[in-house]
Amino acid sequence: LYNAVSVRHALPVGGEDLGAYAGPIRLIRAAGDEPFDTVANGEAVVEHPAAGEVVWIDDRGVTCRRWNWRQCTRTRLTEASTDVLFLLERLAPMALDDLDRAADALVDAVVARSPAATVERRRLGPAVEAP
Repeated sequence: LYNAVSVRHALPVGGEDLGAYAGPIRLIRAAGDEPFDTVANGEAVVEHPAAGEVVWIDDRGVTCRRWNWRQCTRTRLTEASTDVLFLLERLAPMALDDLDRAADALVDAVVARSPAATVERRRLGPAVEAP
């Protein structure tokens, strides 16, 4: 669902299993030594982001690289995920109203497929448009 919203609204959208998180999620510029667990050629591997790369992290390492393009294996969504976080990342010139429309589309799709879902929404960052 979130990949469809990402493509339709032309913005990065990631899905994360909150139960797999260690501490709070943070958006930072990587130092370059943070661990990122992933799969390469069918094998579990640990990579490291480039210094200065924008990454999402928790207390155990990188949860997602390149905005929301590469999620780690530890926090990926599975059939067993019950407490999830969807991150929709907007940069100017995308209007906040367009971001809200994308979020509405994702919420509608989730609730349509899981009517008992409880949804909370919050916008992080500046509440006003950049000049």
